[in-house]
Amino acid sequence: MDTRILGKDLTVSAVGFGCMGFSHAYGAPTDERETVRLLRQAAELGYTFFDTAEVYGTPEDPHANERLVGEALAPIRSHVTIASKFGLRFDLESGRIPYPLIPDARPQTIRSSVEGSLRRLRSDHIDLYFQHRIDPAVSPEEVAGIMADLIREGKITHWGISEANEEYLRRAHAVCPVTAVQNRYSMMARRCESLFPVLEELGIGLVAFSPMANGFLTGKYGKGTQFDKRYDYRAVMPQFTAEAAEKNRGLLVLLQDMAQKKHATPAQISLAWMLCKKPWIVPIPGTRKPERMRENAGAAELALSPEEAAALEEALTHMELSEVFGGSPAAR
Repeated sequence: MDTRILGKDLTVSAVGFGCMGFSHAYGAPTDERETVRLLRQAAELGYTFFDTAEVYGTPEDPHANERLVGEALAPIRSHVTIASKFGLRFDLESGRIPYPLIPDARPQTIRSSVEGSLRRLRSDHIDLYFQHRIDPAVSPEEVAGIMADLIREGKITHWGISEANEEYLRRAHAVCPVTAVQNRYSMMARRCESLFPVLEELGIGLVAFSPMANGFLTGKYGKGTQFDKRYDYRAVMPQFTAEAAEKNRGLLVLLQDMAQKKHATPAQISLAWMLCKKPWIVPIPGTRKPERMRENAGAAELALSPEEAAALEEALTHMELSEVFGGSPAAR
C-alpha cells in the first residue's frame, strides 16, 4: 500500500486500520483468537498503521483491545506503527448508552496510562500517543509538557490530540510539536475542515476516524436495519433511522453512481474523496471482515480525477443530509 507522512516524519500506510470494533461499540466482541488472526491478516494486506486505545474494551475487560493488538502485532512490531490513546474513561454508572465520556489528563493519570498501554501492547514505545479527549481541568501546556517528557524517555515517539480545537492545538504545539490530530471526518461530518488551514500551517496530519460515518457510507445498511442495543452503538445513531435513510438517499445514489463509473464500491469512493483532499489525511476505517479489509485498502489505489473530485464536492455542497453521530458527550 502507498504511504503517507503524518507531521514531520511519521510514515504510515495511506489507509490505516481502526481496531476498536473488534471489542467495542460495533456489536458483541469478536473471539480473541479470531481477532489476532484478522489483525495479522490486515498487516499481510499492507496495513502498517493500527489505531487502538486503552478504553476500547468491554465493561468486563476495558483494556481488551490494546492487549489483542499487542499480541497480534508483536511478531512484526518493528514493521508497524501503533497509535493508542490516554485520558478518557467511560461513565459506566450513568446507565446511558453510549456511555458518557469522562476526560482525565492529569499527569499522574497519563503516567499510569502509558505504562499500562506499553505492557498490553508488548512494546517499549508507542509510535503515536493521542490525548483521547480534551480535559478542561488540565491545560494544554501541562499535557504537552508530559508528552515532551515521555518522548525524551523513549516511551512514545510522537503525540497527537483527538477532537482537537484550534486554541488547544496551538497552545499544545508550542510546547511539544503535535504530529497528528484525530478527529471525526467523513462526507457526512465535515466540521473539522475549519481546522485544515491550521494543520497545514503547523505541519500536522489528520487521522480521520469514522471516515464512512460509522459504516453508513458503505451503502450496506438500509431502512429497517436493526442493531444490538447492548453492544452496538449504531442502534442509537441518527444516520441509521428510517427517516435518515430517506433523507440520505441522494448521497448513497451519488456514491453508487461514481462507484459504478470507477469500477469501485461506495465505501472506496468515500475514502478516495477524503484521500484526494489533502496528502496528510489518513483515514482509519475499521472492519472485522477480510473482504472489507481488502476493499478499504483498495481505496488507496483509487485515483479520482480533479473533475470527479470537484463533481463530488459540488454535489455534497448542495445536499441536505441527516444528522450524524458525533461521539459520546463528555461528562462534566
